[in-house]
Order: sequence, then C-alpha cells, then structure tokens
Amino acid sequence: MTEPMRLPPRLDEIDKSVAHSARVWNYWLGGKDWYEADRAAGDAYRDKYPLIEPFAQESRGFLVRTVTWLAKEAGIRQFLDVGAGLPTANNTHEVAQRIAPESRVVYVDHDPLVLLHVQAMGKSTPEGAMDYVLADMRDTEAVLTGTAKTLDMTRPVALVINDVLGHIVDWEEALGLVRRLVARLPSGSYVSLSHSTASDDRHREVQEEYNNSGAIPYVFREPEVTVAFFEGLEMVEPGYVSWPHWRPEATTGTLTARAGWGGVARIP
Repeated sequence: MTEPMRLPPRLDEIDKSVAHSARVWNYWLGGKDWYEADRAAGDAYRDKYPLIEPFAQESRGFLVRTVTWLAKEAGIRQFLDVGAGLPTANNTHEVAQRIAPESRVVYVDHDPLVLLHVQAMGKSTPEGAMDYVLADMRDTEAVLTGTAKTLDMTRPVALVINDVLGHIVDWEEALGLVRRLVARLPSGSYVSLSHSTASDDRHREVQEEYNNSGAIPYVFREPEVTVAFFEGLEMVEPGYVSWPHWRPEATTGTLTARAGWGGVARIP
C-alpha cells in the first residue's frame, strides 16, 4: 500500500522546474513556499477558472473555524491533521495553541517535501507540542504508531482531514481510510472533515484538464456521497454543510456555497 519512506530532501535537491500540487495550493493561499513552475501552473488554472484562489482561501477558513471550535468549545487539546500539505498561515497548531497553548498537534503527510517545510516552519509553544509523521494516510498503523509518540491515544483526539480525500481516486478506499482511523480513536474524539465538489461544469472541466496534466489528481464528489464519512458519528450543528455555512464569521467568504462541504462530528 505504501512506498518506502524517504528522508526529506535538501532545498538544493528539489526539482523546481516541475509544478507540485502542494506548492500550487500554497501559492493560491498566499504562501511563500513555491517556485516559478508552481506559480505558472497556479496562474494557468486561475486564468481558466478565477474562483479557484478564493476557493482555496475559503477551504482554509473552514479549517480555522473548525479547529477554533474544537479547542475553544469542545475542549480538545490533541489534534491529528492528516494530509496536511505545505504549511502556510493559520496552520492547525497555530490556531489551536492560540486558544490553548498546551495543545499537542501531529501532522501527517506522505511527501518528504512537506516535512522539509514543516521542519522550517517554526516551533510549538513551550507548553504544547508539534510533530510530524511521514506516512501515507492510507497506512493506518504507520499513522497511529507515529502519532502515539506525541499524542496520548487513550484521550480524545480531533482528527482533521481537510479537503485531501479527493486525492484518493477510489471511493471505497477513501471511505475505508476514514473509518479505520475513526475506529481507533477513543470515545469523545472528534472528526473535522471536508471535501470539494465541482461548483459548475467549467470548474469540472478545468479540474479534469489539471488531472490529465500529470499532476496528482483530485476527484470531485457530491456531498450526497461524502456525507457517508460521518455515518455512525454525532454531527455537531449545523451538520454537513457548504464551507461558508459552517459557523460563519463576519469575514467568512461565500463563494464556495457549492464547491466545498464539511462538518464536525463526535465519536460516541
């Protein structure tokens, strides 16, 4: 299932001539960890579908609001962010530790390039912890074994899976991944999960062009399908809704009313 884990590369070993999906996403979010090829790919997508950049920003807004709620209202102090991608502003540990400095956060990603940037991102608060597991998110044992070095897996954990499950093309495999992780978390834990769908036919066309370019593909799925990730869990109000409708704030964008859905649920 998983490839052998590689050591993180040095900056001078990164192929800057080929666009990388995580760096393109970082570019759309206003981050700084991208190269000219990534900017060109991001601009090409945006030229064909201008809403993609605010979509990326509104996806990050959903992450910030859910982590804020989990730390402030649910009292969660342990976070497992699976498929974390490249760090940018308002990462999970930053949001959680602003509210509760003792929060402990583990990021999981299979890409050693991401690990390189996480290592350079900064440190946890002295009271808390921030660590990283280099593993394929489909490998439940590797994910949880690595996570247990930092988190107490007998106490509630917030599992964060923000808009990455579309990279798993097979639906049953994506669903199985979530259910395996949920089954291993203690009662009182939470799941914060989101998934993209096409906002219109043009969005779908441009994404298909991107998928066919050799980049890591992302498969859109309808919310009537992806709500199954929460089966057997206790949904937190307002339920599984489009990103802007999950506990919006005054500054919450509204363009993704169709393109992104998410929710938070408690594990009974």
